[in-house]
Amino acid sequence: MKITRFTLYQVPPRWLFLKLETDAGLVGWGEPVIEGKAATVAAAVAELMENLIGKNPLNIEDHWQVMYRGGFYRGGPILMSAIAGIDQALWDIKGKYHNAPIHQLLGGRVREKMRVYSWIGGDRPHEVGQAAADMVAKGFTAVKMNATDEMEYIDSYVKIDAALARIAAVREAGGPGLGIGIDFHGRVHKPMAKVLAKELEPYRPMFIEEPVLSQNNEALREIARHTSIPIATGERMFSRWDFKQLLIDGYADIIQPDLSHAGGITECKKIISMAEAFDVAAAPHCPLGPIALAACLQVDATCHNAFIQEQSLGIHYNKENDLLDYLTDKTVFDYENGFCKIPEGPGLGIEINEEYLLSRAAIGHNWRNPIWRNADGSVAEW
Repeated sequence: MKITRFTLYQVPPRWLFLKLETDAGLVGWGEPVIEGKAATVAAAVAELMENLIGKNPLNIEDHWQVMYRGGFYRGGPILMSAIAGIDQALWDIKGKYHNAPIHQLLGGRVREKMRVYSWIGGDRPHEVGQAAADMVAKGFTAVKMNATDEMEYIDSYVKIDAALARIAAVREAGGPGLGIGIDFHGRVHKPMAKVLAKELEPYRPMFIEEPVLSQNNEALREIARHTSIPIATGERMFSRWDFKQLLIDGYADIIQPDLSHAGGITECKKIISMAEAFDVAAAPHCPLGPIALAACLQVDATCHNAFIQEQSLGIHYNKENDLLDYLTDKTVFDYENGFCKIPEGPGLGIEINEEYLLSRAAIGHNWRNPIWRNADGSVAEW
């Protein structure tokens, strides 16, 4: 069996899908994208595919090593996202070849279903109390929200108080059992992150996420001294080598690799297994489309320390299309009582509606994240 061709589809709301075809008629799907840089990642995919056309798709580990080590410069969001999408598609083909879901090829399931959380509140977190109540009514047992708007290195306690009021509203609406992930989104610099982390203690969050940017992970030591809330990070880390020092330092409690950004199924399985050796949990990042979510669930199924999964159904970015729109069987994930079914079909376990995909690819997208500025005009973290 040989890989014969590939096709990329840039589709709303902000996704990039990859189709790999073989001379045996088997097709694999992947989702290689960096939000806001879809065309850049598409160019990287095309370059990497030069070494794969005509090759046997089943030799996934070797292909991964060639894609990663075959370039003198390696790593980073663009290259690792391109590798991730190709890797997902290769695993999809391999599963279909063996007529088995990917998780069976990775050693089999350690769980029957996966707990998931839903986003509330949008980029600027307002009216989150009602949104939390709505999610509880739909059966979700956990939500995630942005903690703050943009913040200066040293900022007003008015913003801290406003954040606490919103989180208090979510706790009141959701009750004591609701898991609340609070995403600092890298917007909060170390001085204010210490303050906010300490003040959040009474609301018993499930975790605080990216309290500082990943390039400032050394600051997690200081933040951890100010709170007992579990600290999560990792969506902007792209390989096991990026995660190595984080795990050695020991200040993160939850890692969040993204299966469309951090080298795909092959690499994220290794990253999450590394974390297990440090008694660290995993909650993979996935605000993307159905292919990315299917890849996450296949890996989650095999990882003992994966405890909850992000998913994008109803997320504020999904305006033109939502998570299930591109699937032939929209029940494949089956959300129920805060859990998601792990797809059992061959490969990724999903079927793309190609007719609909082509119609949306004709429209495409040019999604960009907003550029925020502080009151003094300086650029703020989004």
